[in-house]
Parts: sequence; structure tokens; C-alpha cells
Amino acid sequence: MNYIGIDIIEITRIKNAISRWGESFLHRVYTDPELKLYYNKPSSLATRFAGKEAVMKALGPQTKGISWREIEILSDPGGKPSVRLCGEAQNRANSLGLDKLAISLSHSKEYAIALVAGETK
Repeated sequence: MNYIGIDIIEITRIKNAISRWGESFLHRVYTDPELKLYYNKPSSLATRFAGKEAVMKALGPQTKGISWREIEILSDPGGKPSVRLCGEAQNRANSLGLDKLAISLSHSKEYAIALVAGETK
């Protein structure tokens, strides 16, 4: 079975959420390592938000109880992004037999997009 998710978001939506809710929004959605690396980079935060949405879609309709912070998206020094799950997100992936989630991120001036594909064991 294939597990695929895709999401697109306007970067201004993330900028507006940060302006409106500030730190509470940032700490509800992003992990500490994500914030350390991308705090002042709205386009990078938006791509990671789209990535988290895409991961939720790849995990299927039974994602109730999974928090945004249980999905972490970081990039290696070469820029290749990867997904790390914990908590209920990892439990859901395990129940589906998912061994790994591959992710691709991109953004333009206005939009951020993410595609996730799950690999089974």
C-alpha cells in the first residue's frame, strides 16, 4: 500500500499566524530544533508546516491525538529534509507498517509545498 501526502500553503498565512499569536503559535507547531534553525525564516517555517500537514495526510484519516510537535522536519547540511516522528505520530506510522517517510519541500515567493511518501517495511 502507498502512503502519500501533499500540502501547499501561502507563506503569508504563517507570517500572519506569527504576527497574531507569536510565540504560542510557534511553540504549538514547531519543535525546539526547528525553531532554532528556522525561527527568522518564514518560508522555511511555511515549508515545514506544509510538510507536517503532508505527513498527517500520509498517515491517513486516523490522526486524532497527533500533535504538530510530534512531527519534526529538519534538513541535513546539504539541504536534504527528513522527517522524525515521536509519540502518537510514531505509533500511527508503526501501526501502518511504515518504516520511513521520505519528504520533498519547496517554496516560491508566495507558496510553500511539501510531498511525503511512506515506505513500508
